[in-house]
This record gives sequence, C-alpha cells and structure tokens, in this order.
Amino acid sequence: MAVVVAALLVLAGCTPDDGPSGAPSSPTPSTSATSTSPSLTATLATPGPAAVVLPAATAESAALEASQTVFAQAPVVALAAADDPAAQAVAATTATTVGAPLLLTGPAVPPPVLLDELDRLGTRWVLAHGAADLAVPAGVTVLHPDAAPSPAPTAASTPAPTPTQTPTPTPASLPRAARPEPVEGTVALTGVGAAPVAALATIAAAGIPVVDVPGGDPRATSAGVQALAAHHPAHVVAVGAAFGDPALLASRVATASSGQLAPGGGQLVFPQVPGLPGKRYFALYGTPGLPALGVLGEQDVPATVARAQAHADAFRTLTGDTVVPAVEIIATVASAAPEPDGSYSRAIPVETLRPLVEAAGAAGLAVVLDLQPGRTDFLTQAQQYSDLLALPYVGLALDPEWRLAPDQVHLRQIGSVGVDEINAVAAWLADLTRQRGLPQKMFVVHQFSLRMVDGRERLDTSHDELAVVIHVDGQGTQPAKAGTWATLRAGAPPVHWGWKNFYDEDQPMLDPAQTYAVQPVPDLVTYQ
Repeated sequence: MAVVVAALLVLAGCTPDDGPSGAPSSPTPSTSATSTSPSLTATLATPGPAAVVLPAATAESAALEASQTVFAQAPVVALAAADDPAAQAVAATTATTVGAPLLLTGPAVPPPVLLDELDRLGTRWVLAHGAADLAVPAGVTVLHPDAAPSPAPTAASTPAPTPTQTPTPTPASLPRAARPEPVEGTVALTGVGAAPVAALATIAAAGIPVVDVPGGDPRATSAGVQALAAHHPAHVVAVGAAFGDPALLASRVATASSGQLAPGGGQLVFPQVPGLPGKRYFALYGTPGLPALGVLGEQDVPATVARAQAHADAFRTLTGDTVVPAVEIIATVASAAPEPDGSYSRAIPVETLRPLVEAAGAAGLAVVLDLQPGRTDFLTQAQQYSDLLALPYVGLALDPEWRLAPDQVHLRQIGSVGVDEINAVAAWLADLTRQRGLPQKMFVVHQFSLRMVDGRERLDTSHDELAVVIHVDGQGTQPAKAGTWATLRAGAPPVHWGWKNFYDEDQPMLDPAQTYAVQPVPDLVTYQ
C-alpha cells in the first residue's frame, strides 16, 4: 500500500509541465463517439477557508470528507471496500486516471450517507472494485471494471501509471472521461497518522499538489517549507485531525510559504517531530569589542564565528539532534552610573552590532540579542532593535538581573521584573514575527533566583511564533549550580531550558560530556 500512496503523491505533485498552481494541466473534456452522450468531466469545488482540516478518523470517512471538500460535481465515482486494500489500490488508479472521487464502503460511512454524496455529486456511473457494492437508485449505473474484458483507454492526456501500478481504465461502454480543470492555489497536506489511500486518490484526481508535513506543523522541516514556498497556496486541505485548529494551521502555512529558514533548518526553534532530530544550541555570550563582558569581545568577528562553531562541534558526537552554534550578544549594557537618559543602561547602536549579527547569520549561526535595561523597561529597549529582530535567525533574551527599580543601582541590588512586562515583550515579538512571516524565534528569560521574575507562573508560553527558554545563570560550585537548576525548574511553566558555563566563576566548569549529562539535557548552553 505504501507504493500506492507514493504513486498517488507523484500524480498529485508537480511535473515539468505544471502550470502556475503546480497542478497538472487538464485537457479539453472529451466524449464518446456517441454524440448524445454528455461529457463525464467532473468539476471541483470552489476553495473555502484558508485551511480546512479533514478529521480522517477512518479510511472511509476520510474518503468521504475528501470528496465533499474537493469535488462539486462528479458524473463518475470509483468505489471500493474499506477492508479490501488490494481493491482500493486498483480503485485509486481508476480515480486518478479518470479524475473521479474514490469512496469506500464500510461501517464508518453507512450506505445512505454514500448515496447522499452520489446525489450531491450528480453521479451517473459507479465503478465498483473488488467486492464493493452499493444499492444505487435508478439512473445510476454500477459497473465492475475488474471484470471487464479488453477495456478501452481513457482520455489520452491522463498521466501514465508508474510501473508499480495496475491501470484500470474506464470500460469501453462508458463515455470517455477527462480529468477536471484544477483549481489554482490549493495544496493538500499529509504527514499525520497513516496515509488514507482513498482520500489521497481523490485529491490526486483533482490535480491538487500534496506536501508532506511530518508531525502536522508545516514549519517543521526545510523540505516542507520549501515546497510550500514553491506553491505559495491560498488554501490548504489537511488530511488528519492532528493538524489542529484550522486558523492556526493557516497562519503556519503563511509563515512556511515565506520560504525563510531558521538556523539548523525548518522554521522551528525546537522541532519535536517523532522520528526526526530536534535542535540543541551552543552559544558564546558577550559584547563585541568589550572583553570584560564576555568571550564575544575577545576576538574579531571572523574569529568569533569560528570559535562559536568550535564550541558547538564539541557536542556533535554527544547527540543525535541537530547542533546549532550561536552567539548571544549583549545589546544593551548595564552601567554603573546613570546614562544621559537616566537609564543605567547603554544601548549599543544597531549598526555597531550588525557586522557580527550578519556574519553569524551568514555562517548558519543563531543569534540572540540580550537586554540589560537598567531603569528602562524591556519593551522600550526591544523595539530599538526591531531591524535586527526582523532577521530570520535573530531571537531575544531578557536579563532581569539588570532590570532596576527607580531607586536601585546595579551591583548594589539584584534587579527583577514583573511577569506582565515580560509578557508584553513576548506579545510584541510574536506580532513582529507573524507580520514579517519569520521563522519561530527563541525568546529567552535569564534567571538564577526565583525572586528575579515576579509572577513567573503566569509567564505566557502560548505564542506559536516563539519558543520560550528559561536560562539558568547560576555560577560557582557544581553542587550549587545543580541546586539552582532544580529550584528554578520546580513549578515552572512549560518551557525549554538553558544552562550557562562560566569559564572563570564555575568550580570547575563542566566539559561538553558533563554538560550534556545535566538532566534534563539543556536545550541551550551558553559560555561566558
């Protein structure tokens, strides 16, 4: 059956002669030699919402849902039994050859429901395969092509079957059929659960391209993103309830259609698709040109990129996930004295940061901009860097240690922030990401003490455009760091986790194998 599904995907996909929609072009409808016989060309339904999700709970219900969604009218319908895979395979070839829906008999779809669908479609001929049978009303003819001797070929323009297929053309007694004229701008999505052969045959018969979306999120893989970018569909038909809410799916398809890829491939920061690798990030932390603020200031831009790649390379043998090198750049630097605006935070100009940001992106690194706002709020500072955050590989980090109250000064008090301020930044960043059609962004909250984030239990992790990370910044002895790790993880909202290795302050600093032994394994590791 897998061979049949693969063949159907080929029939539904692009060919070198595809038109703008990526669907095979249709011939002029042909008729039989009998001039009184009308054309048996079906017509397709006008596309509905931007995304339609077919529940596809069973093979026969999936077949019915596909027919109802894709076809408006079908004089010819193929039929097989849901419990007869061999007959389905042959019927699938019939359906794709003549451009007809394929319906299945079975307990999930009672005969009256199938008859209602035949009536809606205006069906006059049912091509029943195997033992499939249906008591049809007067005016509808049931033929059994499997038993027809020397069947005649259908319209010359139908795609030739692959060597693994057994062609089942329309019987000679049937007027010649032609595939329906495809509707441009529609794509079908598969990739959740078992592929329903009959539903895919109906989709292929309509000339609708099919894109495989493992796990149901069209942003998950580079192949899926690139396929959707090539088609740029206005409408999608997703086969399987696991695709989820249609509005959310439509938003994800729109993002995928931009074709922009995140570091490590696809458009998700942390893809979680069964059978496919995830991602782990390994970053250098600091500010270019300022060695006192971390390792990013200890060398020039090319050497920084090479050093970040070398740190990440040390972890490649430890994981089956995709290893992504990264840099976390302090964009606004906490200052000991008030700045001219009284903020106790010095914002590094965008153009000063751009050389490292763009060099890192060009080399496939992820970039995170870190904010130390002093007496300014996080949102005000984040908006100053919207030009850099509009790049597909740049995320954002908030450092509450350096968020001061109006009467506080750095190094005299440890800063803190209310969760509502963090949530406001998250909402703004999610809007920016969605409006620009950008890949998902990493959104990091640094923390080494519970009191640094007031109301953390209300941290908003619902934005589909963001992957939220709580980055544990504890330093010192390894038992102390392990205690901080456990304390911050207890009762935390559903997030990803980051770990920091300090070259000088840790006693001792963990090597890559020891770092990867931390449980749960950190999703983001930074070096300072």
